[in-house]
Amino acid sequence: MHKIEDLKIWKKSIKLAKTVYLITSELPSDEKYGLNSQIKRSAISIPSNIAEGAGRNSNKEFKYFLSVANGSAYELQTQLILSIELNLIAKEKVNPVIELCIEIQKMNYSFQQKL
Repeated sequence: MHKIEDLKIWKKSIKLAKTVYLITSELPSDEKYGLNSQIKRSAISIPSNIAEGAGRNSNKEFKYFLSVANGSAYELQTQLILSIELNLIAKEKVNPVIELCIEIQKMNYSFQQKL
């Protein structure tokens, strides 16, 4: 088992989720149950799956949950790009979040290789 507070990838994914919550507050109210909700769920899924994997009994199980977290990171990246394409959030505000998402994807892949 791994202590989540010691995992850089978990800390960064918490930062990502917090940032996503801040920028999605700018989405139109008619997106509350659509894209807004989906973006938040994807963002929360990343640190949640990392934490769940860290609490498992084997590295094999941990890798599985890291894989799920990575899928959520790609899902989030896609939804953020879509929010730009639909002119729902300014590109300047979303791009740093996308960059953090990509950084987490790379960290995740590297971490899986080390396990």
